[in-house]
Amino acid sequence: MATFHLRYLKHIDWLSLFITTTIAGIGLACVYSATYTNAQPYSPYFTKQLTGTLIGLGIYAAFCVIDFQLLCRWGYFLYFATLGLLIFALIKGSVGMGAQRWIDLKVIKFQPSELAKLFLPAFVVYYLEADDGTEFTFQTFIPILIVMAISLLLILKQPDLGTALIILFSAIIMLWYAGIAKKFFFWQINLSALAAPLLYACLKPYQKKRIEVFLGAGSDRVERYQVEQSKIAIGSGGMWGKGFLQGTQNRLAFLPERRTDFIFSVFCEEWGLVGASILMLLYAILIIRILLTIQRLRAFFAQLLAIGLLAPVAFSIIINIGMVTDLLPVVGIPLPLMSYGLSHSWITYAALGWINGIIMRRFSLETS
Repeated sequence: MATFHLRYLKHIDWLSLFITTTIAGIGLACVYSATYTNAQPYSPYFTKQLTGTLIGLGIYAAFCVIDFQLLCRWGYFLYFATLGLLIFALIKGSVGMGAQRWIDLKVIKFQPSELAKLFLPAFVVYYLEADDGTEFTFQTFIPILIVMAISLLLILKQPDLGTALIILFSAIIMLWYAGIAKKFFFWQINLSALAAPLLYACLKPYQKKRIEVFLGAGSDRVERYQVEQSKIAIGSGGMWGKGFLQGTQNRLAFLPERRTDFIFSVFCEEWGLVGASILMLLYAILIIRILLTIQRLRAFFAQLLAIGLLAPVAFSIIINIGMVTDLLPVVGIPLPLMSYGLSHSWITYAALGWINGIIMRRFSLETS
């Protein structure tokens, strides 16, 4: 086990840490606004999220300090435990909003599919690193593809299409970067296109409805209600917004799921185009900053691990903002560091802390 040296601290990416905490602070303000009432200004949701954020920063620090290679080794085995938890969730999981995807520990409910976002990169990297070949063949990736397929089927069975897509896209990015044969993507695209009607037929009725709504079907007062209210909230913010706690769509409860999936709409209504642009700029700087730093790493497996950890965060940002602005179908993906919820927040802090742990050790990697 590699030890932690204080000299690593001077190499930590303080900018990404600053942006992470800044966005988290904005998220807390939005959760406060989304759950505020005159009778109870500090709602249980806000106090829970505040506590969760403080714990999340502790998780960030822990994943940053612990050697990332040790975490990768743990993550490899924990991924198999995650598959077990996914199976348990299907059998004994807690049901909410038509999905059986939570495990209730009484103190907290968590989604094991969130753990898959964190530990799948560790599984892939540890498996490939243990391979003796200097160049990977397609046969090298077959066990990874099998485990991926099992994971996706278990998550889709819950059902949780959004998380399944994020894990799929993230895994594809990792496989592409690891050098899997390009013909794999050719066949995957063609087979997916041919199987699209069958895949659509396998979707749940509400999932089909979401796709139809995205394509323009449904009534503004029924099927399209969520999206239309979100667009009204975003548009009514104008250039500068209505001000903190002044959003009417939010305060009058016209906006559904405003503390979770549609938190970005709450922020846009209160802070307008200027505020939304600043928030998206912060996200962009965070992602680009990490990507540029990853690019300078000379250790291939460290790069691969960091990319795998960053991909779910980046895809979640894109999908959430896309769905609340009606640019993508609504698939129930929270906005990282902003939306209410502990399990997805803690996984995001863990992933970003893990990445920073890789970055702060980059000079020792180059000399080892």
